[in-house]
Amino acid sequence: MDIVCLNSEGVGDEEGDAPVAPVVGMEFESYEDVYYFYNWYAKEQGFGVRVTNTWYRKTKERYRAKLSCSSAGFKKRTEANRPRPETRTGCPAMIKFRLMDSTRWRIIEVELDHNHLINPTSAKFYKSHKQVALGTKRTFHLDAAAATQQVHKIRMFRTVIVDAEDDSSVHPDEGESPKGLYSNTQLKLKKGDAEAILNFFSHQQLADPDFFYVVDVNERGCFRNLFWADAKSRVAYSYFSDVVAIDTACLNGAYQVPLVMFLGINHHKQSILFGCGLLASDTVESYTWLFRAWLTCILGRPPQVIITHQCGILQTVVADVFPRSTHCLCLFNIMQKVPEKLGACVQYEAISAVLSRAVYSSLRAEEFEATWEDMMKSNEIRGNKWLQSLYEERKRWAPVYLKEIFLAGIFSIPQSDVVSFFFEGCLDEQTSLKEFLEKYDQTLQTKRQLEALADLDSKSCSFVPKSRSYFELQVSKLYTNEILRMFEREVEGMFSCFNSRQINVDGAVITYIVEEQVEVEGNQRGARDYEVCYNEPEMEVFCICGLFNFRGWLCRHALFILSQNGIKEIPAQYIVSRWRKDMKRGSVYDHNCSGIDISNPVHRYDHLYKQIVKVVEEGKKSDDHYRTALQAMENILRKLHILNVEDPHKLMYKNSCPNN
Repeated sequence: MDIVCLNSEGVGDEEGDAPVAPVVGMEFESYEDVYYFYNWYAKEQGFGVRVTNTWYRKTKERYRAKLSCSSAGFKKRTEANRPRPETRTGCPAMIKFRLMDSTRWRIIEVELDHNHLINPTSAKFYKSHKQVALGTKRTFHLDAAAATQQVHKIRMFRTVIVDAEDDSSVHPDEGESPKGLYSNTQLKLKKGDAEAILNFFSHQQLADPDFFYVVDVNERGCFRNLFWADAKSRVAYSYFSDVVAIDTACLNGAYQVPLVMFLGINHHKQSILFGCGLLASDTVESYTWLFRAWLTCILGRPPQVIITHQCGILQTVVADVFPRSTHCLCLFNIMQKVPEKLGACVQYEAISAVLSRAVYSSLRAEEFEATWEDMMKSNEIRGNKWLQSLYEERKRWAPVYLKEIFLAGIFSIPQSDVVSFFFEGCLDEQTSLKEFLEKYDQTLQTKRQLEALADLDSKSCSFVPKSRSYFELQVSKLYTNEILRMFEREVEGMFSCFNSRQINVDGAVITYIVEEQVEVEGNQRGARDYEVCYNEPEMEVFCICGLFNFRGWLCRHALFILSQNGIKEIPAQYIVSRWRKDMKRGSVYDHNCSGIDISNPVHRYDHLYKQIVKVVEEGKKSDDHYRTALQAMENILRKLHILNVEDPHKLMYKNSCPNN
């Protein structure tokens, strides 16, 4: 990671400002530059620096080093009659850095916390600060316009940058670069786009203190990758974080805006935005930067399931950044490509029909495999590489393999499901970045107004159940109207389940076959068998169609078996809280104890910063408020100093909220 406010001297943004703290990923031109940077930071913070380890190759070339606080470790014991008193505290503060590609030094590990008091006024007493000019100062050769813009970026972006690279690109406002040139190192911006980005972030930050944004710049200070999310998007994620779709459709080269969206669905089945990014290129490095930026925004809490387009690069990055999440491929996107990939085949209609049957009608893996094998007998597609890649990845997109994964309705199973573009009407192939940013707020507000209207509609009980089913009456008191309309189809579908028979008993689990009258080829009607397992003591029911995990409510076959067994209410574990209309959602992003990782210094800082801002807002109201706030903060500092003195060897962090 690198810091955008790091200027050519590796210090602060302007004279008198606080120095930039070291973070993993910062790169420097020389060993001396790293030492100079860390020593300057140490001087401003109030501690000394010493080299604790240096690693050399056989050629006596340095390739790795560690700089520590001068209070690191402990002095060796001595047998002297009057040994000098111990002045070190075993302080853990340090940075480790190593040589990358024999050209640049990169920080690879950082610890910022000290276990002793530090005071900037005492910095002059440390040996390392008596010759501050030990290192060399780096300079950027920017023209006046670029330098002016750099100052603006420095003032505005208090944010983290990831993996900056060398670049000899032009300034973003000098016009659009030739096609392909600089494509991996900077955003392709037209005149006025850079200023529009700055104005957009400035406006958002002023309107929303919890607006989160991250900027990646190249060596010349030009924009490379961006990420942002407002407070409402961050709040929405805390409620609907189970399944997230990452939409990268705008990176196909047809759009002027290289937009990446993190999307979910709310309790009305409406699309909601969890964050946006702009990428200079669809590479492993850019995606890794973006995903890590979003992960920081959501406080390190990844979703259970991530859905993306079929892409080897995305698969690699998702596995790296979100190893605990299940990665699925967008079925809608895959089936959209069928005409493009197979349309030239003479037998296209027949092949397409067999493929659809394999995807949408297979209830068991064996059915899918057999139908797929029948399709591949065609000479036209036997060597089709796209189909081969699909088959290899089948467990990520074929519904028959995903029944054990809760997908909350985002994964489009029925062919009738329509996936609409989130910024439809606001962004198309001809829309410029400047135009998009100008329309962004209005589009987002319109989406959120529709959600508010749906909330009002659901709470006013405007939905009238069509049947007298106990199940429908039960959920009509709980679910939003849109979910009720969809659940109503399953209640109505119970009447097409005309027969059931028990085929197996395994302890408490009884297995039934439910026959449903369904539409087959043409307008003909036929019967299809569905296997349903029912465990009465545990009140568990599972249907082979897998609708509950796909959509989030019980299918007609499971409801039919519950009804036949005299059950008049849906078991509690099948009432999904994400669909409830009485969900009490906050509108302000809350850095509460359960939402932050207190072992992460970034999260600690962000949480404390938000709390202290509240104190400042209260303290400015009157003289009495000011004096009370000031006294309270002085008391806090005094207690923190006492804590450091009592435990000089390490800092202890409680596993509870700071005010507990």
